[in-house]
Amino acid sequence: MIFGTLFEREAVTLPRRPKHFLYRVISIAGLFIIICTTWLLLAGIQPLVNLGDLARFSSLVFQILAPLQLILVMFVSCLAGCTAVSSEKDKRTFILVLMTTLSNWEIVIGKSSAGLLTGINLLFAGILTLIVLTLLGGVSPGQVYEAGAIALAAIVACSAWGTMIALWRDKTFQAIAVSLLGLVLYLGVCELLAAQPTPAFSRELADVLSPIRSTLAVSRPIPNISSFGRWAIVLSSCSWILALGAMFLLVAVARLRVWNPSREGRPKTVDGEVAERLVDGLDVKGLASPQGWRARQPRRVWDNPILWREVCTWAYGRKVLLIRLSYLVFGAIIAVGLYATISDHDLLKVGPVTEQLVPASVRLLGPLLVVSMIIINALAVNSITNERDGQALDLLLVSEITPRKFIFGKLVGVLYVAKEMVLLPLAFGIWMWFAGAISGENLLFLVVGLIVIDLFVAMLGLHCGMIYSRSTTAIATSLGTVFFLFLGILTCMLIMISFRGSFGRQLAPFLAIILGGGTGLYVALGSRNPSPAITLAAFGLPFLTFFAITSFILRGQELTVFSTVSVAYGFATLAMLIPALSEFEFSFGTSKAADSDQ
Repeated sequence: MIFGTLFEREAVTLPRRPKHFLYRVISIAGLFIIICTTWLLLAGIQPLVNLGDLARFSSLVFQILAPLQLILVMFVSCLAGCTAVSSEKDKRTFILVLMTTLSNWEIVIGKSSAGLLTGINLLFAGILTLIVLTLLGGVSPGQVYEAGAIALAAIVACSAWGTMIALWRDKTFQAIAVSLLGLVLYLGVCELLAAQPTPAFSRELADVLSPIRSTLAVSRPIPNISSFGRWAIVLSSCSWILALGAMFLLVAVARLRVWNPSREGRPKTVDGEVAERLVDGLDVKGLASPQGWRARQPRRVWDNPILWREVCTWAYGRKVLLIRLSYLVFGAIIAVGLYATISDHDLLKVGPVTEQLVPASVRLLGPLLVVSMIIINALAVNSITNERDGQALDLLLVSEITPRKFIFGKLVGVLYVAKEMVLLPLAFGIWMWFAGAISGENLLFLVVGLIVIDLFVAMLGLHCGMIYSRSTTAIATSLGTVFFLFLGILTCMLIMISFRGSFGRQLAPFLAIILGGGTGLYVALGSRNPSPAITLAAFGLPFLTFFAITSFILRGQELTVFSTVSVAYGFATLAMLIPALSEFEFSFGTSKAADSDQ
């Protein structure tokens, strides 16, 4: 094939994997359940008497589902393209690929095809579901195809971006964090520039640069585009996004053998005689300090060596500073938007779409909080998978380290390494309190709630890293759980805002989503180590989250929202923590059939 044997292997083996069909079925079922839920909500609020009601319903649902599907395929493509390379590097088999006769182009395209084909699989399944909406009117087939074209271009660019970053960075956490941060940072800059247009950057240009805004533009029944037609903005957006993807691939092809094999992992050693003199304390001319690992002076280790390694060493590589810097840059962008809102005395004002239900500050801080949770979760799951892939986990388990020291050492260490992701959202909350946007009581609720969620996502990463032997499966399950949790919350809020009604009317239609979310959580977290606590947490978490969303929308029930979220996610954290401390079991791939992707 023109793209090489790696692409051919991926294209041939992908349909043989049961997960290929499972993801397609889950995608179709999820979209269909959302359509049925919104239908039941609409039927319970107002009678459907003519075709115009059906058309308005179809148009409104399409405006909700099209951007959600785009966000889903972008995340999946970026993550799949990133882990396809990172898993090879963790197993130290990527060097064997470089030693073959494959060209740089074939290697890059072959690895990028993992994210490309996975995203296309989900996209085509979603398009087949969205086509059903055209039967109700209000949505034309052209709108579905236009949204699909934008999503397809985004899949190519996100897969290429994730592959390029994974080829650049050696650590899995670094690759995942940088790729996701870069993706969110790009979308955030487009949204910020669109919110405050200038003569050089108009809203129409933002619709071209941002795939989310392009999808929103084509999903409206009457396009709100003054300078461009709908097809013109689709072609412009697809061309720009594909150009970015091509640039990422060309950079990866050109720098493949410069970045790999990495030179960071090669230890610098000194001559044996020189090392012996250094250890004996003799002064060697030209060497003011030890230059190799043999001459390094011993350092005092804490009583908990796991925590000491996480805090006092570069366990995740020195390039983690780049992740911190990127996150702070993203936080600075959010701060600029928040400062502009405060300066205009518009902190609590919202647009007509949200109908004064979601404050402007929440819309600004929401993406920052989601990115924080994803990075903390990625760091936590990689803290376990890196030990297993480096064949150090076996040695730790036969040492004198107790389960308490290991689990709490990893948990506290993860929160310390990701301290910017923990402290910056808290700092924004304190800033809003000083600005008078929230009361002292709400500040307390916000601080405690964020700490509970941080502990939950960190423990979720450790839990998935312990129960899944394959690093790719553990990372995908952990990050996928966090991502779909927030995506489900966003979907429920959009549906509730669009179809207003009482709690009693909303509960019955949302039961399918609640049960589906509980089943997914149980399969991800409790299928391999079932326990009554994890089962209760898996099925209770979606219901309590739905109750918290409803209480938030009703307004004036901050204590109810806080207590519900704290109890739900705190109990889920304990349900994963206690078995980890008492049983302390790790999966090492003894059951090949359970973890095999073939």
